[in-house]
Amino acid sequence: MTVKLALVGGAHIHTPGFIKRLNDRQDVAVKCVWDHDAERAQRRAAALNAEVVGDLDAIWGDASIAAAIVCSETDRHAQLVTAAAGAGKHLFVEKPLGMGAEDAYAMAEAIEQAGVLFQTGYFQRGNPIHQFLRDQIAGGAFGKVTRYRHTNCHAGALKGWFDTEWRWMAELPQAGCGAFGDLGTHALDIMLWLVGDVTEVAASLNTATGRYGPECDEYGEGLLRFANGAIGSLAAGWVDIAHPISLVLSGTEGHAYVVNGQLFFQSEQVIGADGKTPWTDLPAAWPHAFELFLNALTGNDVTPADQKPTLVSVREAAYRSAVMEALYRSAGARAWIAPEVGR
Repeated sequence: MTVKLALVGGAHIHTPGFIKRLNDRQDVAVKCVWDHDAERAQRRAAALNAEVVGDLDAIWGDASIAAAIVCSETDRHAQLVTAAAGAGKHLFVEKPLGMGAEDAYAMAEAIEQAGVLFQTGYFQRGNPIHQFLRDQIAGGAFGKVTRYRHTNCHAGALKGWFDTEWRWMAELPQAGCGAFGDLGTHALDIMLWLVGDVTEVAASLNTATGRYGPECDEYGEGLLRFANGAIGSLAAGWVDIAHPISLVLSGTEGHAYVVNGQLFFQSEQVIGADGKTPWTDLPAAWPHAFELFLNALTGNDVTPADQKPTLVSVREAAYRSAVMEALYRSAGARAWIAPEVGR
């Protein structure tokens, strides 16, 4: 059986990639496309061989449509997501979920009350290195985790990636963040997934080229105090010509770092983990986060239940929006800020 979907907003830079994934599958089909930008709606619909609808009620009221894929500008998420949840549609919502804590937690409540499937685009959880480190932390190979640095950077501003069609992503009133939030949310997700919640955060943001105006940060650094006592640092930006070292994780009994995608791991708790050569005994990569959603939606994932990757919960997604909002508030206030915790 083919599951019918709707694309609700096609503004996000990842939309073309999602369209390719949808077109490559035989078990799903996009029935219709909505976007407030009529020309963009036409382009997305043509790529999906779908119809354009100008009235969202045509989607919400269509019982044949099982799920909505929300790739709109971030400031439109709250209205679209709450309406979709109210209509009983399963939801894939591109990251970040919200502009901040208030709208993100409101969406979380609506989705939980509706009891629909939810997923967002935190695809880095499927990286074999991140899976391995999470298991090793849980198993005690690091002892007490003391320090954790994670970075996510590229040269998008230097290369003008956001000059034309994706320009809204550099407009804070629509995107909710600049470079630090756009890329940093992926690193933040992994940090919280591995080490747990934080008590307070601080950050400093800046511009390098000013290509997108003085209000749009192009790079930044954040500090995080974790509830378990670990201290974290997070770097993200659009003005990096290289990104060789993406992760450093230290504990009282273990150490790991990643250079050019290779993991170096040291722990006396694990045989052979001397940290001198790349560690290659890693689990298999998960499918992309979007594919995980489609698999859950169609029931076509044949992975055994005890090995099946989990979706990102809507509470996790909302909490990440709250922590990132606190980092941005901290940069403005030059003070430590405690993230808002949802009801």
